[in-house]
Amino acid sequence: MARPTRLILGSGSPRRRALLQQIGLVPDEVRVPETDETPLPGERPLTYCRRIALDKAMAVPLAEGEVLVAADTTVAAGRRILGKPADEDEARAFLGLLSGRRHRVITCVVVRTPDRIWRRDVTSTVRMKTLDDGDIARYLASREWDGKAGGYAIQGLAEAFIPWVSGSYSAIVGLPLAETAALLGAAGFEGVR
Repeated sequence: MARPTRLILGSGSPRRRALLQQIGLVPDEVRVPETDETPLPGERPLTYCRRIALDKAMAVPLAEGEVLVAADTTVAAGRRILGKPADEDEARAFLGLLSGRRHRVITCVVVRTPDRIWRRDVTSTVRMKTLDDGDIARYLASREWDGKAGGYAIQGLAEAFIPWVSGSYSAIVGLPLAETAALLGAAGFEGVR
């Protein structure tokens, strides 16, 4: 098996692309997978996140010499999966649920070549301050919540709501960099600087 020389990002997320660039990696190509991200009945957050990350990785065709990075990030309040809010009302409900509580952010990353798969799960704990109606209204007006698991982005305005994190900040944003670099190394990709 030849070492992969082309890096493919299996995600349309500009955050994941920017995170890869932080460790000196620029994907040769972005291929956005088409997957159904609907949780199965009774599915727990970690099981869900692992399944979606693998589904994304398997939905992207690869040629010889290519290595793919795909990931999924899930916000979990207890056993409840908080995906990307469908609308402003759901984003408000998510923020209300997370307000004043700790929650988990799970990111599962999959690195794949045409003939092998490597996977890692990273779970971080995040505490959100108690939000008042004004905090929530201002955040909703920013539209930053749109398309973000749990209805917030830690790397944006919501960082002011987060006094405490335990775990990987980059994983909370959307891609655990140390783990991703290690998986790419295990796959034989030498592009990590």
